[in-house]
Amino acid sequence: MLNPSLPEIPVVNIDGDLGPQTLEAERDRAEKLLDAATSQVPRTALTALDFVSRRWLSRWDHASLPEIDKVADMLGRPGAYFLSVNYEWGCTCRIGPSPDGDTARLARVLDWRTPGLGRFVIAARVAAPAGQYLAMTWPGYTGVLQGMAPGRFSAALNQAPMRQPIGLYAIDWAANKARVWSRPHPTPAHLLREVFESARNFTEAKARLTETAIASPCIFVLAGTSDDECVVIEREEERAQVHSGAGVAANHWRAVGWRGLARGHDSAGRSRALNGLTPRFDGDFAWLEPPVLNPLTRLAMVADAAEGRVVAQGFEKEAPATAPLDLVL
Repeated sequence: MLNPSLPEIPVVNIDGDLGPQTLEAERDRAEKLLDAATSQVPRTALTALDFVSRRWLSRWDHASLPEIDKVADMLGRPGAYFLSVNYEWGCTCRIGPSPDGDTARLARVLDWRTPGLGRFVIAARVAAPAGQYLAMTWPGYTGVLQGMAPGRFSAALNQAPMRQPIGLYAIDWAANKARVWSRPHPTPAHLLREVFESARNFTEAKARLTETAIASPCIFVLAGTSDDECVVIEREEERAQVHSGAGVAANHWRAVGWRGLARGHDSAGRSRALNGLTPRFDGDFAWLEPPVLNPLTRLAMVADAAEGRVVAQGFEKEAPATAPLDLVL
């Protein structure tokens, strides 16, 4: 999958608010990504979605609101609020020991319907109170979906199954969103960012991702620095199921008795395909094959916090959209 003509993933140094600083650094990428993300959404509808999203953030006095307000003001176009709190994706993650068995590694594949997320991904190298971390993210986005904190942990966020489906997708989607809007808790992506910024080690990160109430169900995948620090944390708003040890997470529950409609393309098949994978720093991502690689794949990443190393690449239309990034912090 190597192609020397592919564009490089920009590395942006951040020492303040993640959203505004990434937007300032990569404004052109943000505008192009918003164009792609909102091309099928009428401006009036996007404005209404922004209004509802901001009202929810304001109603519950969300800590992220001032930063999202700044991003919205900088952009001067609708979409900032809705895209900061809404997520509809599929993901596959494998956590396990490194090939030499000395450390823990995270292999992550992000799928999303929005085109351009692979082409316009950036690497944000963020200075934080608990130490530096790297987030594979997008200009203006205020949450964190995947990243690595050297000497501490690597982590990623998967979307949870749709709960209690009745079979009509639009109604199921609306019912799940209504439940989110009724919750005063942070979104999973904003909680993961807070953990990257303040958790000093794997143990602290695991406790916060397990115990902190959140606005919607999700699946956290966490790898520490030693080979025995691997955990998948399946979350509802105020309860958790914790699966320790090497394993795989996609977009269906592993927890016995938890019910929901699997998300994304062939969640069970993606899970089986990565079961047993030993995450390697292969720049060509030779292990990335269907169904893990599919038309919605936007990002592949392998991270090792003990080594402080991340290898990542953006994808569009089942093909590389960027050159591989190989970065040691």
